[in-house]
Amino acid sequence: MKKIKKYGFLLIILGLLAGCVKEETFEEFFHKQMTKNLDSEVVKETNYSYALVHQEQNVVHENDGIAIFTENSTEGEQIFITYFEKEKDIWNWGQTRGAEWDSPVKWSAMHQPPYIYSGTISDNAIKKVYAGDIQAKIIQIEGDKRFWYAISSKKDVEVKMEMLDGTRQVVNEIDEEMLKNWNFEDSE
Repeated sequence: MKKIKKYGFLLIILGLLAGCVKEETFEEFFHKQMTKNLDSEVVKETNYSYALVHQEQNVVHENDGIAIFTENSTEGEQIFITYFEKEKDIWNWGQTRGAEWDSPVKWSAMHQPPYIYSGTISDNAIKKVYAGDIQAKIIQIEGDKRFWYAISSKKDVEVKMEMLDGTRQVVNEIDEEMLKNWNFEDSE
């Protein structure tokens, strides 16, 4: 009987200790991944920095999430959206899409479910964005810079912007006119 009490007590203590193990939060995982391979000399030389500007959990189902973050590097300022899933209490970095401000690429979409459509907005006349029938969430970044995203179960939907005057216009993934000027400026 003493052995049973001894082992029972030991199991209770082990159970309590197991419950005390701190599970890594979504934000802790994100920051650890962002800094994992950073060399301090490279950071100094390139003035590299990043900032988590928005996060949301349980976006498609329980134990998933998105992070929206900016990066400043030799490439300039870029903004990214990443989809994460948690499996067996461990976060996993999934798909990522990036964008630049004032780029001819007006929006992009992830190629696997969940299909996350996203892009930048620098035009204050844009009131809403839709990816198919889904109204996008618009995140204020700084000044006139905004970022939008919509999570859809459908691939290849039409993206529309609703203007302050109520009109809607379809937005192509790439602005061909802006691309012509973009290439011309880069070749000079």
